[in-house]
Amino acid sequence: MKAFRSILAFLVALSLPSDVRAADVVKIAVTGPFSGGSAPMGISMRDGAKLAVSQINRRGGILVGGKKMQIEVIERDDEGKNDRGALIAQEISSMNDVSAVIGTVNTGVAVMGDKYYVQKGIVKIITPAAGSASMTQWSRAGAADLPIFRFAAHDGIQSRMVVEQAVKLGIRKVAIFHDDTNYGVSGRDDLLFQVRNQAGRLSVVDIEKFAVGNKDMTGQLIKARMAGAQAILIWGIGPELAAVASGKKKLGYNVPLIGGWTLSMSNFIDTAGPAGNGALMPQTFIEDLSVARAKPFIMAYRQAYRVARIPSPVSAAQGYDATLLLAEAIHEAGSTQPSKIKAALENLTGVVKGAIADWKKPWSKWSPANEESHEAFRRAFTVMGKVQNGRVVLADPADRAVLERGPGK
Repeated sequence: MKAFRSILAFLVALSLPSDVRAADVVKIAVTGPFSGGSAPMGISMRDGAKLAVSQINRRGGILVGGKKMQIEVIERDDEGKNDRGALIAQEISSMNDVSAVIGTVNTGVAVMGDKYYVQKGIVKIITPAAGSASMTQWSRAGAADLPIFRFAAHDGIQSRMVVEQAVKLGIRKVAIFHDDTNYGVSGRDDLLFQVRNQAGRLSVVDIEKFAVGNKDMTGQLIKARMAGAQAILIWGIGPELAAVASGKKKLGYNVPLIGGWTLSMSNFIDTAGPAGNGALMPQTFIEDLSVARAKPFIMAYRQAYRVARIPSPVSAAQGYDATLLLAEAIHEAGSTQPSKIKAALENLTGVVKGAIADWKKPWSKWSPANEESHEAFRRAFTVMGKVQNGRVVLADPADRAVLERGPGK
């Protein structure tokens, strides 16, 4: 009889919906470059997400359909490599018990791998990858129903801010430097588009491409100076950005360096040293304890990971807030099924209090005619940061109100 009851219980369990069979945990995958040149972003994003998970689990978990469920995190290191990222996406999309994915730093990884999540209908929140192609690939393809969302200030926002900053500084001629990754090429194109929108107030006199791993930018910098560039607009990932800053100082070429948010990473700030001072970049979050909204998160992160400075504050805060939003969607869906979570993300009713903002319905129903329907950030959410003595500070003190208030929606 005992054996019969065991078999019967097993058969009953098999007959139950997957939501009920997996009722004790919610499995979430967190993917990104936890090693390699993009590691400061990947590690910070992962640790921000895991900090949110630990706080949720300590409170008992997510209330799903009347039952509290703990979150279980599955980590995968894509090393910032496109092919490895695609293999990881294939692996995760083959798992029947993963409810959603958070992460991806490198645009090329998203372009190569996200198609597997789309094919299986698995929800993914991209963060902090900002390359335009991460989302425009789906609008161009006319994707009718998309489970991919993004939680970052995309390149369209950032490139506009970079070009506007150059105009604000009275610059007339610029050089564009970019790395040879998907992110760098996409950023170059976005910058060129934004320069054209300035109706002649700004001209590009030189464009220089560099390879990942390039440690000497002397040749490119000499060409930019000879062309009369009064500022360098730069798009890339990793310590190569520092090579540009150091090269400028060595040549005595004292022109502004303005670029994407990656200029705030520790591997730029630490490698460039004093040569990095003054570099300008868009930011969705600044590690500043005097900002009341940011302080609890900063203190919790530093304590949890025993650091005096977050390697990439933007990545960490976005990973944290994205996880809180995902948890709210699972709660509102009352299910761990990806299709129901997707619908909940598009129609969130609760206000999620994060490190960056109080988020109010950041996404809406996907429209291939407007990829911003699955973009959480807008121009008004982002401020300009500046490197100053080893940290990022506000370039314009008046923007403190944005950080204190949070963008909301």
